[in-house]
Amino acid sequence: MTKILVPELGEGIVKATVAFWHVKAGDQVREDDDIVELVTDKATFNVPANCPGVIKDILVKEGQEARIGEILAIIDAK
Repeated sequence: MTKILVPELGEGIVKATVAFWHVKAGDQVREDDDIVELVTDKATFNVPANCPGVIKDILVKEGQEARIGEILAIIDAK
């Protein structure tokens, strides 16, 4: 299992809002596929899959905030 975390998004940014999931639980992803869009008060960021596999669970829903380093989703890696 591989965790998808909220990455460092810039100096002074401590949290982001999940704007849109490009995937749902059960979807197959390839490494570097964009899986989620995060929004801060400064910019919008796409977070890619860090490995190939199947999305096992999405832990932060659209519209919810997450702090830097928080787990967004879990990939069942191949």
